Amino acid sequence: MANRTQLAESLKKISSKMTEKEKYLIELDAKFGDGDLGLSMKQGFGKVADYLAKAEENDLGILLRNCSSEFNEAAPSTLGTIISFGFMGMAKYLKGKTSVDLPDIASAMEAGIQMIMNKAKSKPGDKTILDSLYPAVQALKEHASEGETAWEEAYKAACAGAEKTRKMKGVHGRIAYYGEKTLGEMDGGAVAGMLIFEALK
Repeated sequence: MANRTQLAESLKKISSKMTEKEKYLIELDAKFGDGDLGLSMKQGFGKVADYLAKAEENDLGILLRNCSSEFNEAAPSTLGTIISFGFMGMAKYLKGKTSVDLPDIASAMEAGIQMIMNKAKSKPGDKTILDSLYPAVQALKEHASEGETAWEEAYKAACAGAEKTRKMKGVHGRIAYYGEKTLGEMDGGAVAGMLIFEALK
């Protein structure tokens, strides 16, 4: 079962991973974006990790709703807003719960992805973070009864999803202007999604 303590530990791991990979994300983003991806991911997840380390609230829904606000404030970028939507979707699903099992976590993540798709009007195949998050969460759901193995399977799926973005053309935001030039390059957002699951495995 996972509770406030496990949530805080998980976000601390993600924050550390984003800090470790900040330069790599900046390099990826600079090819077709404004190069702020690494910094915004470090700042956003860092702010959330700091908040959770001090929070005394036990309701996971309230904690994640506050994470959404904290992230959006610390990372006022396109991907920052998208991840904030993800936190909000998870918050609504987990409202009133103080502990959850792995199937619940997978379903909450799925709710977060649905919120992203609804709010951002995007879907898997658009060369975005969804291309790693969506298959990862599907794998997590499929293997939820297998315990820790499920996180490894989710990470593998996220890696495969991020790799597939090399064959996609961007359709949202600044990357869309580059069209064919984006072929062969992994999407920075999809890589950020992959790093989330690398940290959690």
